[in-house]
Amino acid sequence: MAEQVLNIFIVEFVIKSQCTENSVLLSFLMEPYLLVPGAFLLLYILLMLIVGIPLFFLELAAGQAIRQGSIGVWKYISPKLSGIGYSSCVVCFFVALYYNVILAWSLYYFGNSFQYPLPWEQCPELGNITVKECKSSSPTSYFWYRKALDVTDSIDEMGSFNVYIVGCLLLAWTIVCLGMFKGIKSSVKVMYFSSIFPYVVLICFLIRGLLQDGASEGIAYMFYPKLEIWADVQVWRQAATQVFFALGLGFGSIIAYSSYNPKNNNCHRDAFTVSFINFLTSVLATLVVFAVLGFRAKKTVMACVSSNVQKLSEHSCVLDTHLLPTFNYSDPGSVALEDYTRWLEQNEHQLPCNITACDLEKEMQKGVEGTGLAFIAFTEAMTLLPGSPFWSALFFLMLLNLGLSTMFGTMEGILAPLRDRFKCLSKNKTKLTIGSCIIGFLIGLLFTQRCGNYFVTMFDDYSATLPLIIVVVFETFSVSWLYGADRFLDDIEGMLGWRPPVIYKYLWKYVCLLAMLGLLGATIIGMFIKTPTYMAWNQETASEDHLPYPGWALAVLSLLIIFAMLPVPVGLVHSVVWDRRRRTHRDTETGHYSIVSTDETPMSELDNGNAFPASVS
Repeated sequence: MAEQVLNIFIVEFVIKSQCTENSVLLSFLMEPYLLVPGAFLLLYILLMLIVGIPLFFLELAAGQAIRQGSIGVWKYISPKLSGIGYSSCVVCFFVALYYNVILAWSLYYFGNSFQYPLPWEQCPELGNITVKECKSSSPTSYFWYRKALDVTDSIDEMGSFNVYIVGCLLLAWTIVCLGMFKGIKSSVKVMYFSSIFPYVVLICFLIRGLLQDGASEGIAYMFYPKLEIWADVQVWRQAATQVFFALGLGFGSIIAYSSYNPKNNNCHRDAFTVSFINFLTSVLATLVVFAVLGFRAKKTVMACVSSNVQKLSEHSCVLDTHLLPTFNYSDPGSVALEDYTRWLEQNEHQLPCNITACDLEKEMQKGVEGTGLAFIAFTEAMTLLPGSPFWSALFFLMLLNLGLSTMFGTMEGILAPLRDRFKCLSKNKTKLTIGSCIIGFLIGLLFTQRCGNYFVTMFDDYSATLPLIIVVVFETFSVSWLYGADRFLDDIEGMLGWRPPVIYKYLWKYVCLLAMLGLLGATIIGMFIKTPTYMAWNQETASEDHLPYPGWALAVLSLLIIFAMLPVPVGLVHSVVWDRRRRTHRDTETGHYSIVSTDETPMSELDNGNAFPASVS
């Protein structure tokens, strides 16, 4: 019975992981594809088919066959590449560090949602004067940058710790610890609710959003493809990263969870089932986002139209007779956007006064980079809904559920391999979990400074994503070339009772590997050609600016990437040195070199918990 529950859990976990990464990351991580969602959606589907599903099947099968965490799996494939598992743990740790800060932000907003009006609904006043920074931007931008983060103007200005965010971060790590300290069985119970609740909330938001004016325009914009962005390597990297995060590739958590599955579980079917649900959840989450963004944009644009028509009705803008609009400009609220846009396009170069364009598409693009979608654009849209505190509390409760489910999976990707590799840690699971959460909180204090938002951007854009791609490259190379794709398919056949299609051999050996290497190489070359930038908030102008990372930040960024990859060469050197010492020791004892046999035991015959030799020396 326990095995059946855990078998269900692996599928359930990945579904939640998908919902998390495609809802939460779609909502508030740095994804420029939001500006051109239709083209990105097509690219996402393409990479899911040729890279995501084959590699997801690879990790499911490897974990289920070897029945170990990521460290044990790659040590079995080849002792020389045992460092891949440790690199996965490091990447998981990097993700956990900044991801839990996002949970802390969500907790802060959730706590502020229980008041009416919402604190980000109106600009504050000093005396009878509206705060300049808020007036020059918007109430939601002001609350996010000044009240929640009290952010500095650049990453060079460290600033003090934000006490409220520190408290929320402590609470976030405490919740994660309580959900994880009893291990996987505890996390199963905790995650049942968080698996279903986000879907319920997304459907509620979708229905509510579709009833609002502008939702149809937002959804139409979502599906409108602009394929010219495919020429941008950055978009390909973002799409690949989205696939990796969505399916949990490279983190080790998939391997850890699938190791609990029965040996005859149909992991091939699971790979397609989960990926299909993954895609449906992506579409659902994106529909919700763009329905709400469409409503927000339409509301803003119609206010723009009304303001411009008001100038005509008050005769503050005197026009020649042939320039007068055909619509009824004496009633600004009754003018349709289409009529106004058509009139302006015909006469904009002849107008003597400042009548501005009210562009729906440009308005939808505002506030969708960085953390802007969830904490600026989405919160602004919710202030326009009746009963805004209810919708705000529901939205941030959903983000918390999604974030926690991902944190559980990420932490399992760290803890499970360490428990499998070190017996002393396996005997002290509770201490290991609590200690890991304490270390995560202490290092996470870096992100609670006034410049902490910029470090979150740096970690998300480079320190976690680039090492993740490198880890998956090593994984694919290990299975398809070192262990052998044919031999791996033989093991899967022995495990499932039937042989997967031979196309997987060519996908693993060539398509997936070359695609990721090309993407990685193009990204690294692009970083040298053009200095990486981040989006900063300028308090004086009350606007967002793209600034280049300073030299010290680039150095830190490089060190983080090197540190994440360091276990791979260290593991290789350690294995070579250990192998030479062992052979020298045997030669001393026997007086001659003996031929060390290679254990050809297929993975499908391994039992959980048994020691096993490496198949590739």
